[in-house]
Amino acid sequence: MQPLADDLARNRPGDAVRRRIVELQPNPVLRVIDRWRPGSEIRSWSQGLTGEVLTARKLNRLRNRGWFILHAIQWASGADIDHLAIGPAGVFSINSKRHRGKTIWYGDTAITVNGAPTRHIAVSQSEARRVSRVLFRHCGVNVPVRPVISVVHAAKLTVKGANPPVLVLAADDLARILSGLSPTLSSDQVDHIYGMARSADTWVD
Repeated sequence: MQPLADDLARNRPGDAVRRRIVELQPNPVLRVIDRWRPGSEIRSWSQGLTGEVLTARKLNRLRNRGWFILHAIQWASGADIDHLAIGPAGVFSINSKRHRGKTIWYGDTAITVNGAPTRHIAVSQSEARRVSRVLFRHCGVNVPVRPVISVVHAAKLTVKGANPPVLVLAADDLARILSGLSPTLSSDQVDHIYGMARSADTWVD
């Protein structure tokens, strides 16, 4: 593949979060202080950044198995897709969630963190649908996208249900689970979808 002028393959994991942190606190010394100050917004964003970097490290193990991985794909709105994995088993929109030392429970429709409900499932499903629409528009064929939540540093993760609509996985299991799924795409299809997905122009909508 020829390199693109605005190639998202160059993105580092968490680039969108890094930009947000700098926007919140332009002063580099104060940024470091805020990273450790309890209750600060920058501390919260920094913890999320750690989760994205660790998730990316696990996903990148798929690269030598016929997969392509993109990180920090930014929408025109400023929101971003944490990670996009494109390989023989299909296309996966992956949202990293770091819940250090907490208990995560996933039922049929929702995730709770230490018993408190979250919107993780609904948000992940909405993002996957949006990614699918964009790729369909640019690839010219239907591109199903499966949502995934990567759970980082949880004390316990419990998943109920045999075939959940969203894959909720510990980050350590990402490469093993995704590479073990049944193939749905040929190598040519993978290349075509990746060629579109890696262009920043694709995501301007």
